[in-house]
Amino acid sequence: MFELRSSTLLDVDEAGRLLIGNDESGSVQLHELAPDGRRSVLTDLGEPCRGRYLPGQRTVVVSADDGGSERAQLWLRHLDSGPGLEPLVNDPAYIHTLLDVAADRVLYATNRRNGVDFDLVLRTVSTGVERVIWDGGGWISAGVLSPDGRYIAIQRESLLAASTELMLADVEAGEVVPITDVEQAGDWRTPRWLGGALLSASDAGAEFHSVRRYDIAAKSWTILLDADGSDREAWPSPDGTRLALVTTDDGADRLAVYDLDGTTLRGRIEIALPHAGVISFRANEPHWSPDSTELGLTFASPVQPSDVYLWTDGAIERRTVSNAPLATAGLIQPESHRVPTPDGEHVPAYVYRGGASVVLSIHGGPEAASVREWMPMNAAMALAGHTVVVPNVRGSDGYGRRWLSLDDVELRLDSVADLAAVHAWLPSIGADLSRAALYGGSYGGYMVLAGLAFQPELWAAGVEIVGISSLVTFLENTSAYRRAYREREYGTLADDREFLEKASPLSRINDVRAPLFVIHGTNDPRVPLSEAQQIVDALRSRNVECELLVYPDEGHGLAKRANRLDAYPRAIEFLTRHLR
Repeated sequence: MFELRSSTLLDVDEAGRLLIGNDESGSVQLHELAPDGRRSVLTDLGEPCRGRYLPGQRTVVVSADDGGSERAQLWLRHLDSGPGLEPLVNDPAYIHTLLDVAADRVLYATNRRNGVDFDLVLRTVSTGVERVIWDGGGWISAGVLSPDGRYIAIQRESLLAASTELMLADVEAGEVVPITDVEQAGDWRTPRWLGGALLSASDAGAEFHSVRRYDIAAKSWTILLDADGSDREAWPSPDGTRLALVTTDDGADRLAVYDLDGTTLRGRIEIALPHAGVISFRANEPHWSPDSTELGLTFASPVQPSDVYLWTDGAIERRTVSNAPLATAGLIQPESHRVPTPDGEHVPAYVYRGGASVVLSIHGGPEAASVREWMPMNAAMALAGHTVVVPNVRGSDGYGRRWLSLDDVELRLDSVADLAAVHAWLPSIGADLSRAALYGGSYGGYMVLAGLAFQPELWAAGVEIVGISSLVTFLENTSAYRRAYREREYGTLADDREFLEKASPLSRINDVRAPLFVIHGTNDPRVPLSEAQQIVDALRSRNVECELLVYPDEGHGLAKRANRLDAYPRAIEFLTRHLR
């Protein structure tokens, strides 16, 4: 499973060429796929990279960091000349996040002013002249240039839990104004231009994300497509005549294309996806071709690593086949379940049927969700004979804003209690309660450690990757630009320190008795390596079995195939040995 390749769509150019991220070299590199199927390798950096076409030129803007540090740098790859990269924005001490491109212009966010706040910068490529559009503080997570170049729609992380806010920059006037209510909690997703108006999916004042339209002249929002009990997000075509709609329900996506006449939707076309899976829009958005005739997308599922598809005039065509069909033989789609909890809630969960032993696989975030995507560890653990249960514990995205908020601050241990509820439910699917383990990364790693610490009698083993062992030391040592946005979810060091200590697995270290397998990257800017070292040291001093793998060229997770091939089979062997 860990040798399988994947391909993702990054952009489409004027001639219908596709810019693709492909990891056949061992890390994600840029490839170009011509309409006739010819493929060219564009980068060989050794580090995972992303990119966008620079409109009007045979040039790609390339983004990559060093060793998982997340300090992204920007280069130009001129496709009609040699394979070398021309530096565009380089200062390895800081982050430079590529946000958008236009003819001769690149929009990016950088924290080089003070290492914490992100400024929005518009750079003219031909002259190197830069203009700071926004330096008012905060974390800029998206910026989108209007087709006429006058405006920039800006998404900024809010200090309210699970919330973002939108601003509008008038480039000509030099003004930036908020266009969403900064006092109201709500997630406003990446804005997109529909002619002279903006679209954004939001759950502000609601349970689920509806598609909303902002009229710049009227300075008002209206609902273009209601949520109808599920999260929705939309991508308008460049000419404004079509709208691609993705509806997400219980971790699976549905895709439709509407004809669009101003604000009137007509002629909905349902596009049949290969099977239950996801269009990976959070990391790899769908892209319309500049002439609005084709829609490119990335599709993945529990039985298929991601590949690139192209929809044209009602037909969908697979443009990349990253693996031979036999490579995924024997894989199965998970079943959907709802697990009752003692306080009357129901935890959504997927189940991959294996054997009597069981592994709970817990997602990171925590403001995220497990969906029907390609997860090689889940597939590999099931093939190894374990039943894999994938719970979306309270605090997970995709099941309404109420569910998303049920683990905030002092409710943190309620999400941990959901693990015990799942454990009590295991006999209903034929699992052995005495042979149950926990697996997870990032916040999922915290959940693994919390389960072992707060429910030591339930779990036979744990595997945690880049996990949090103490909420206090995590907040003290995470990157400065991330701290405020993590505190909105976990609580603040100033006001909630006592509870943060109480909810930290390290505070209950004397209760942990299950063996633990730990994986971490040296360069992790989110959860520092010290989080792994302190839990390992504490367990070893108490003679609890604990293995630690540290990778010096990785950050928050394992981005390189060589490291995954080393770590993941060892983790599965560890689980199999303790669940035998």
